[in-house]
Amino acid sequence: MNSSTQTVLAHTRIPRHIAVIMDGNGRWAKKRFLPRVMGHKRGLDALENMVKRCAELGVQYLTVFAFSTENWRRPEEEVSFLMGLFLQALQKQVQRLHENNMRVKVIGNRSRFSESIRQGIADAEALTAGNTGLAVTVAADYGGRWDILQAVNRLIEEGAAEVTEEALAKHLMLSEAPEPDLFIRTGGETRISNFLLWQMAYAELYFTDTLWPDFDDAALDAAIRSFQTRERRFGRTSEQLPAEQQRSE
Repeated sequence: MNSSTQTVLAHTRIPRHIAVIMDGNGRWAKKRFLPRVMGHKRGLDALENMVKRCAELGVQYLTVFAFSTENWRRPEEEVSFLMGLFLQALQKQVQRLHENNMRVKVIGNRSRFSESIRQGIADAEALTAGNTGLAVTVAADYGGRWDILQAVNRLIEEGAAEVTEEALAKHLMLSEAPEPDLFIRTGGETRISNFLLWQMAYAELYFTDTLWPDFDDAALDAAIRSFQTRERRFGRTSEQLPAEQQRSE
């Protein structure tokens, strides 16, 4: 175990679920006078490293925002490259995740993807469905508002007499996972950009100027250390928190 792991694991409060907006790939490439697509390629490497680190630390759920509903507005060449990179990851990286007992799920509107990508998603989810390790969820052609609307429409189709929080939550894309404990956004922007709007009601927010391809193990450890210093009251007072949580703050 390296010293960085010891620093983080000295605390017991490893976030159960981490959500990430992987921002800054294009700017990373521009700073190096490279095509934007090279930043996305390096960004995939950074994601692989983060998945490995989360598994080491005992994180149970990792959800990453890979492609939003708004990203279709980007230049056609860049969108085409991103789709190819997505398919490549489904065909190659997923096998490695499976060998390490990790689950893979893709959330979002799949209708605009090619048949090969839709099949790749189905194959990846089926291959890893029985695994019990880190659950890696990729949000692709996803938007938080869309997610809430599709859940409401499903309730309407079922003939629900009223829409309750509990009923709606069961139809959201991440219904089987706990809500994120920690939200990380790289690249210097300080907004959540239509990502998991319902699910992040009580997530601890962490923003960093680090561009996504440079977000390494040390950067993730820093985000988790920040999370561990925060008092999570969920509407209660400090005095109402369990004694063991007060001692860990």
